[in-house]
Amino acid sequence: MHAGTHARLDRIGTDGRYLVVPMDHGLTLGAVAGLADIESTIDAVTRGGADSILTQKGIAPRVHPNSNGAGYIVHLNGSTADGPDTNDKRLTGTVEGAIRAGADAVSLHLNVGSETEPNQIEDLARLTEQATEYGVPVLAMTYARGPGVDEADPERLAHAARLGEELGADLIKTGYSGDAESFERVTGATRLPVLIAGGDPAGDRASLEAVRGAMDAGAAGVSMGRTVFQHDDPEAMARAVSGVVHDDLPTEEALDRAGLAVEA
Repeated sequence: MHAGTHARLDRIGTDGRYLVVPMDHGLTLGAVAGLADIESTIDAVTRGGADSILTQKGIAPRVHPNSNGAGYIVHLNGSTADGPDTNDKRLTGTVEGAIRAGADAVSLHLNVGSETEPNQIEDLARLTEQATEYGVPVLAMTYARGPGVDEADPERLAHAARLGEELGADLIKTGYSGDAESFERVTGATRLPVLIAGGDPAGDRASLEAVRGAMDAGAAGVSMGRTVFQHDDPEAMARAVSGVVHDDLPTEEALDRAGLAVEA
C-alpha cells in the first residue's frame, strides 16, 4: 500500500475506525429530507463526530466549506429509484475527477448476486487499478443483493466482503447479518476493515444495537446514511454512533451521552 493511501485512510477515519456518513442519495431519490439543505446537515454530522462524508462529485463544492475538517469520499456509480433496475449501478465519475473534487477516497457499489454483477465486478477491478496509481483508497460497497438473494445471509455477506478484497479494495462496506455471532463469519472472511451499512432507519436503539453487534464481531465501523442525516437531530445521532464506534460504549450509554432519549 502506498504511503499516500495510508495517509488518506487516516483522513477518512480515526485510529483505524470509521464513521462514514454517505449522502449520495440525492442521485437515487432526489433532494429528500436532510439533503435539500445539505450544507447544514454536513455541518451537524461532522460536529457530532462523523469521520468522513460521502457524496457524488457534483456536491463537492457544498461539502468542503461545511465539513469541519472531516474527510471526503466521492462515490463513483449509482442508479435512480425510478429506473428499470435499481441494482444496475452505472459509473458516474473517475478517480482523476474525484481527486479534482478534493476527495480523500473513492467508493463504488457492487451488488453480488444481481443480474448486473458482472459489469460491476469489471468496474471495481478497473477502479482499484486506477486508484492505486494515485494512492487513493477504495471503499467497496459489496452487498448480497439480487433475485432470490437473502441480503442478511452471513455466508452471502462473507462472499461479498471477500470479493472486495479479491478485487483490490482497501475498505469494505456491506450489510449486517443481524447479530454479532453470525457477523463474525463476515469479518473473518477478509483482512480488510469491514463497515456495516445503516439501511432503512429502524429507531435509535435498534440502529445502535446493530452497530454494537457489528463492532463486537470485529467490524471497523459503519457507513450510515439516512439513519443519521434524516434523524431529527443529526448531530446527536452522529455523536451516539461515534460513541459506539470510537469509544466502545454500550448502546444505552451512547444514547445517553448524545442526549437522546432511551427508548422503552
